[in-house]
Amino acid sequence: MSISAGRVALVTGASQGIGRACALELARAGATVALAARNLEKLGDVAAEIAAAGGKAHAFALDVSNEESIKECAKAVIAHFGAVHILVNNAGITRDILALRMKRKDWDDVLTTNLTGAFLMTQAVMSQMVKGRWGRIVNVTSVVGETGQAGQANYAASKAGLIGLTKSLARELASRTITVNAVAPGFIETAMTEVLTAEQKAMNAQFIPLGRVGTDVEVAHAVAFLASEEASYITGHTLDVNGGMFMG
Repeated sequence: MSISAGRVALVTGASQGIGRACALELARAGATVALAARNLEKLGDVAAEIAAAGGKAHAFALDVSNEESIKECAKAVIAHFGAVHILVNNAGITRDILALRMKRKDWDDVLTTNLTGAFLMTQAVMSQMVKGRWGRIVNVTSVVGETGQAGQANYAASKAGLIGLTKSLARELASRTITVNAVAPGFIETAMTEVLTAEQKAMNAQFIPLGRVGTDVEVAHAVAFLASEEASYITGHTLDVNGGMFMG
């Protein structure tokens, strides 16, 4: 996989987990990386890691649940680097509870962050991609957006919405050589899954044909591929990275 020199990649939620792995992999592939999240201290550590490996990165404050923060972040990135050629909408939250007990705020917070935030960030960088007639947009969705999941009506709805958004934007932007795709991780070893016991992880692995959980690096490889020059004829696609949990 290769990303042409001078391409700038903006990764949201880049301070940890899948976002951090995506940032590192995109930098390794040749992109200059704009790291965006709420925790600037953690972003600084990621930027230092990229710099130590010979790459270029800079940290930007971002709260994807806040429209003004999104606009300010996009403006700051473009002012600093001159453009955004690759956007990875990764930032997201969960508020898991059965639908019967779910409060309206639990629903609104997840939809606002996971879906509306991705739309607004895309909108904030879209015009300069259109003017440049080149771009890669990769939305990090989830296997539960394809299958549903008890206790995650809000999260599943937001991730299913991302898939619909991906397909719609792919049709709108294709004439400008901008591809829009999604990556749908399954059960991935991250900070959110570290709280599970070994027995719980083993139980989950029973439903994965490959017999193990995935890693954030494996998700990052898929994201970097869709952002690469080699993926120029792929758009509107959802790439499953789930070990066979769901075969759509």
